[in-house]
Amino acid sequence: MLQVELLKLVQFRNYSQQNWVFRNRIQAVCGKNGTGKTNLLDALYYLGLTKSYTPKNDAQNIQQGQQGMRIEGQFIINNQPYKVEVIIRESGKKELIVNEEPIKKITNYIGLLPFVMVTPDDTSIITQSSELRRKYIDALLSQTSPTYLQHLIQYNKLLLQRNSLLKQTWPNQPNRDLLDIIDDQLSRHGDEIYSSRNKSIPLLIEKILYYYQFLAQANDKLNIQYESSLHQKKMLETLQVNYHKDLSAQRTTEGIHRDDLVMRMGEEPCKIMASQGQRKSLLFAMKMAEWDIIKQHKNYPPILLLDDVFEKLDIDRLHQLLSWVAFECGAQVFITDTDVERVENLFNKIGANFQMSMV
Repeated sequence: MLQVELLKLVQFRNYSQQNWVFRNRIQAVCGKNGTGKTNLLDALYYLGLTKSYTPKNDAQNIQQGQQGMRIEGQFIINNQPYKVEVIIRESGKKELIVNEEPIKKITNYIGLLPFVMVTPDDTSIITQSSELRRKYIDALLSQTSPTYLQHLIQYNKLLLQRNSLLKQTWPNQPNRDLLDIIDDQLSRHGDEIYSSRNKSIPLLIEKILYYYQFLAQANDKLNIQYESSLHQKKMLETLQVNYHKDLSAQRTTEGIHRDDLVMRMGEEPCKIMASQGQRKSLLFAMKMAEWDIIKQHKNYPPILLLDDVFEKLDIDRLHQLLSWVAFECGAQVFITDTDVERVENLFNKIGANFQMSMV
């Protein structure tokens, strides 16, 4: 079991200094819009992933007018205590400290405190670009495999180098010796990333379909496929075949950085065909599937962070979700809402024990 018992914030966004003690598995966080409910959840996520769930960089998370910030959490993992601190110094340096010991290599830490978060904007994973669906996949696999995360970091660095080389030399030919070196390294990491995705995604899709039917009480002819240019050829061959195309485009046009989860209702893309209710059910199914796979890998469930879920689902789907949260998943869950009475009524109706925190 993974559980957070204490959270301390110093100069994190709208919090100058604030402490919370969490005694229950189910945590309801209530307050008006703009009071910091989402910031509380994101601070927890920060402790697990060492970065914000939102696109903000570290400096943007520091309280306005201040020069640094500190997030501290006290956790229990299978009866063992862990104290985790993330500190951003005035210099901008980030420090990660676990049980008073500085962590030098973050890739070896990610996954110790797994989190799965859902926010109001996450339906964009379904409706917008493939980049968001890759980030969803990467968040899952990075929390289950330090090796995957290491390959991903190196791949992204090399991809930037390759694209920069293609841009700098255009319209002339790039230094082929240098390009070949980059291509060899990029391909090694790309093939490893593809192998991990290709092994993991079929199970992910299976679980998404299961949880979608659980929430929606219908399958709605939902179909999901993993698309990748590496289905047909290795990464190095992909780069070689596309050399002239890449040179003209001044970027790397194919590779694992273009992979996608293609989601359809029948023959039509979900982003076009699916109703608002279907999209919301699909989003939660994706997050529940992510949670499930991480739980299987870690042998303890990730902490669930659910932001404004009461606004996203109709009453039937909401009842299915809350019943699962209360009686089936066994994870610590944080749920935010603006309406205290609504939260109390919903949890009391299903007979769930919960702790209320006001912000």
